[in-house]
Amino acid sequence: MKRLLVATCICTAFVCTAWLGANTAAAGQLYRFQDADGNVLLTNQVDSQRKPLRHDRQQYRKLVKVTWYADTNVHSYRNWGKTEMAVKASASKNRNAFDDSIRLAAQRYELDFGLIKAVIHTESGFDPQARSAPGAQGLMQLMPATARRYNVSNAWDPAQNINAGAKHLRYLMKRYGDLSLALAAYNAGEGNVDKYGGIPPFAETQDYVERVTGRYTRLYGGVVAAN
Repeated sequence: MKRLLVATCICTAFVCTAWLGANTAAAGQLYRFQDADGNVLLTNQVDSQRKPLRHDRQQYRKLVKVTWYADTNVHSYRNWGKTEMAVKASASKNRNAFDDSIRLAAQRYELDFGLIKAVIHTESGFDPQARSAPGAQGLMQLMPATARRYNVSNAWDPAQNINAGAKHLRYLMKRYGDLSLALAAYNAGEGNVDKYGGIPPFAETQDYVERVTGRYTRLYGGVVAAN
């Protein structure tokens, strides 16, 4: 007899079960696994390899589906790389290709050039054609709703994408008055930052904030003010 095991804390159309701990993947993602007998596991608690966390669930090897929720921008970053300097070889030639547009946006929205560049480095690895599974597009990985919000006609155009991404980042900086919270909101959405009263307990978002901040300070000459 096949069975369904649910291990998730997501409150949506699905039944909300008990919270099983803070060391989870993004709450905006629900993973469906199957074992060799066809039994199903639904969970939002996976490791960095997208495998169920608990050892007694290791029988669930086959990832069948990942459901993404509209209230979050969280998505998988394939261009993060193993080191802060890392950029995909296919896009490494673009590392400095968009500096003029970055400088223009930095001046227009009173942001540090290095901060915008660190966001682009982490979001897309300087690939203007980057696209995430939930639909984030271009250098600064604009979600379609964000692109519409800032009247972007072509999210694949580097200049438009950088301008809108920088404008959105400026808005988040003003709203939260804190770089880490602004970056968390850029990654996971304002709703999640407000919901958790700080950086959400999503492994990806926490990693994202650390990577952008690290690249900003160590690669692009930024200085993060102490809280």
